[in-house]
Amino acid sequence: MKVSIAQTRPVKGNIEKNLENHLKFIEKATRNEADIIVFPELSLTGYEPDLSRQLATNKADKRFKVFQEISDAKKITIGVGIPTTEHENIFITMLIFRPNAEIIQYSKQYLYETETEFFKAATNPIVLPFDVKNIVAPAICYETSIEEHAQNAHEKNANIYMASVLNSINGIDKDLNRISNIAKQYSMTAFMANYVGQSGGYECAGKSTIWNDKGEIIAQLSQNEEAILIYNMETGEIIKEQINY
Repeated sequence: MKVSIAQTRPVKGNIEKNLENHLKFIEKATRNEADIIVFPELSLTGYEPDLSRQLATNKADKRFKVFQEISDAKKITIGVGIPTTEHENIFITMLIFRPNAEIIQYSKQYLYETETEFFKAATNPIVLPFDVKNIVAPAICYETSIEEHAQNAHEKNANIYMASVLNSINGIDKDLNRISNIAKQYSMTAFMANYVGQSGGYECAGKSTIWNDKGEIIAQLSQNEEAILIYNMETGEIIKEQINY
């Protein structure tokens, strides 16, 4: 299984432009026969809580049809971030497009204190079985700090912990240590997809990372490059592809 993470520079509130940019990353992933690619938190809008209500949509949005088409054609699972709405509530969501399958709408269950003004916490813990060897547990940013989240992934036999985040330059070291500890404690290969540039008033730290199941860093991007990392779970091969516009 080949697992990939994208490190992107968001365009504030511009779903169409961010979607266009996402396709460049996905093309790199499919060219390298990746089985899954995951983007940072709220990747299609940038992390912009103030804009979340006007930008919120759902999995039926026709603009996202292209992700499903690529997923079906290239046999790749694609995880993108978007605020979603249901019964007047707004959620921080990862839309997960799977080959020839229904779209999964996984929403953040544990909110950071500043997010509660804008978003509602969800109650839909999931894992994604890929084959007899690999089960992916998605996590959205602050969830990585909640012991119950990682524990639930472990209890459901996940061996891949996939964190979609916004990490600032002031918070990155703490979060890197936290996810390293999750990987070590639960013997999971862990991934973190982060932004570069600015979003939501934060200076984003980059440093999207892959850890082995001992909690050791085996690959990491720099603090300012737009790129993807691809990790072959069977062979240990790591591929890095930079994105050029």
